[in-house]
Amino acid sequence: MHNETQRRDVDAPRHYQPVGLNARAAISKRVPSRGALRPAWLVGLGSLLLAALPCTPANLPDGSDWSAFGANMSNQHFSPLTDINAGNVTRLGLAWYFDIPGVVLAASTPLEVDGTLYFAVGYSVIRAVDASTGALRWTYDPDVAGVAGEKMRKGWGIRGIGYAQQRVFAGTQDGRLLALDAASGKLLWSVMTIDAKDDRYITGPPLTFKNKVLIGHAGADVGPVRGYVTAYDMTTGNEAWRFYAVPGDPRKGFENDAMRMAAKTWHGHWWDFGGGGTAWNSMAYDAEMNRVYIGTGNGAPWNQKIRSPGGGDNLFLCSIVALDADTGKYLWHYQVNPGETWDYNAAMDIELATLTIAGRPRRVLMQAPKNGFFYVIDRDTGKLISAEKFVKVTWADRIDLTTGRPVEAANARYQSGETTIWPGGAGGHNWQPMSFNPQTGLVYIPAIEMPGYYNDKGIDFKHWQPARGMVLNLGINFGPVDDVPKNAGSSLLLAWNPLTQKPAWRVPMKAIWNGGTATTAGNLVFEGQADGRFVAYSADTGAPLWTFDAQTGIVGAPITYKVAGRQYVSVLTGYGGAGAALGSLSAQFGWDARTQPRRLLTFALDSRATLPPVPARLGTSAISDVEFIADPAAEKEGGVSYANNCFLCHGAAAISAGSAPDLRGSPAIVSADAFRQIVSRGALLANGMPRFENIGVDELAELRQYLRAQAATLRTSSPPP
Repeated sequence: MHNETQRRDVDAPRHYQPVGLNARAAISKRVPSRGALRPAWLVGLGSLLLAALPCTPANLPDGSDWSAFGANMSNQHFSPLTDINAGNVTRLGLAWYFDIPGVVLAASTPLEVDGTLYFAVGYSVIRAVDASTGALRWTYDPDVAGVAGEKMRKGWGIRGIGYAQQRVFAGTQDGRLLALDAASGKLLWSVMTIDAKDDRYITGPPLTFKNKVLIGHAGADVGPVRGYVTAYDMTTGNEAWRFYAVPGDPRKGFENDAMRMAAKTWHGHWWDFGGGGTAWNSMAYDAEMNRVYIGTGNGAPWNQKIRSPGGGDNLFLCSIVALDADTGKYLWHYQVNPGETWDYNAAMDIELATLTIAGRPRRVLMQAPKNGFFYVIDRDTGKLISAEKFVKVTWADRIDLTTGRPVEAANARYQSGETTIWPGGAGGHNWQPMSFNPQTGLVYIPAIEMPGYYNDKGIDFKHWQPARGMVLNLGINFGPVDDVPKNAGSSLLLAWNPLTQKPAWRVPMKAIWNGGTATTAGNLVFEGQADGRFVAYSADTGAPLWTFDAQTGIVGAPITYKVAGRQYVSVLTGYGGAGAALGSLSAQFGWDARTQPRRLLTFALDSRATLPPVPARLGTSAISDVEFIADPAAEKEGGVSYANNCFLCHGAAAISAGSAPDLRGSPAIVSADAFRQIVSRGALLANGMPRFENIGVDELAELRQYLRAQAATLRTSSPPP
């Protein structure tokens, strides 16, 4: 930790061992109650004009604290604070910073309550620091690596935490929901929300409301998963209710009338594949109507021809579902993609507002899901008000406002066996939060422009089965994963008017994977970017007003709060995640997993702290390998194994952008024994590298051969000086 008056705080050295509680022994044993391909990097990856008069959102706090993932009950990522504003933001400077040790994902949204800032990184390692100085108060490490097993392969770690009743709540990769005492970091209770042996895992933030905490899970990309959300009592950890997003095996009966209704929209033996529908990201609580809204994910597998032959809407995939907050009873739903088959999930953040439409106030929710349309939906009824394209969209012509359904383009469902459409699996907007400013009436979206290629030629739909132990089971052809060119996709910060359904302004950017946004009553929008800049824009015009060099890419969303009369802005830095796995497209800024700094940065007016210098970004140097002999057949097979098991962390074509080390420069690929110890036996498990005991001897040799070949290509293209 460093602040503006001292270069080094001796109580918080730059590198340190966790000082909090190790919870491994405290893990609850409670179980839940219940042909030729295009470039493989492409795989998976009528306007209504309304009168405008934005209204002040309900349940808006005074802004001193940022106590929820979305700042307030409306989940808007908006602060009413104005001490830092468009007129003085040029005076903003670094107040303090906190160095985070290890190769970890630092992409979550921090929380601040009563002068303490709480944040989680990597596999749910949670820290509390003084919000005005950065002094460490406590650390809690749930020891996920020691207990997660195969679930370590599924994701990069946590993206958010929850707070209520002097407690901090967090999910873990292995499926636990934790409640910690906010003052001490002591574990109060832990409950296992999933089956330890299934393909579910948790990366999203819990939602707190009344005396309950709600948590979902991920996993529909990797195995036979049936999605659900579970509400627990904040005090005891006892289960209050559970809602499944898709129906199960009809022979076992249905949990409720909603599942009975949903089952009529499926065909075949969908339950054998799980069905999907995971609520893996942000959710919202509506205090006005005592409802929770969940956004559900893609099908399991993606390809509908496999999971539901004969089609059908497949409820409640890719839907926004309203539930009674006390009982979890189904109230209504709106499905953005009936019969989804592209990974166009609706798990993006849901933001609530009251807007004046056609002369009268309407309680609405807004979402910019992956499919590229921006939706305004009536919260009372679930009926669609408007929907328009906010990025390039070719899979559908429009959304029919009478039926609420998309008018799909020809061959959008790859009926011919293949198709290229916009957007791809990364979506027009991913999990990085957007924000809504009630004063400007604009939504600020970290948007993505990139196509996707889908191919299921040669797949036996009747007999396809998910392969156990693989990272991805999509039901489409996948791999090897070629390099992704720098110009294959782009991004933008988009200011969107939800009333006119038109852009107000836009800021184009390189690559596709930037940070979430936060906006304030000071007419500001803050966003961290892939190129390492943290920028403040004018909320009404988009003019850049202030920039800070964070020395590494930023994926998380910023927050702002006030302590002792002084306003601060904080953001986590460090590049990683799915969008950092796209080869040259992601790696163009030179971030290295081992050397890029991961930090919590905090700013205030007239502060003058500075970051220490960092090494020049020179890119990866290939490891010397004098005994390498090319073997194209083995390298091809190894490329398939790499696509199935490795690329989401180590990057397409083994070109890493910061999530995990670039293996082309690793000494481990030169030594067969070292490679086996790491990959098959888990020698680096404590560092976050999963164990792949399912990879056999021959496949392991092919995988190593592929990596050695990629290193040889790098040596040839970038010879030493």
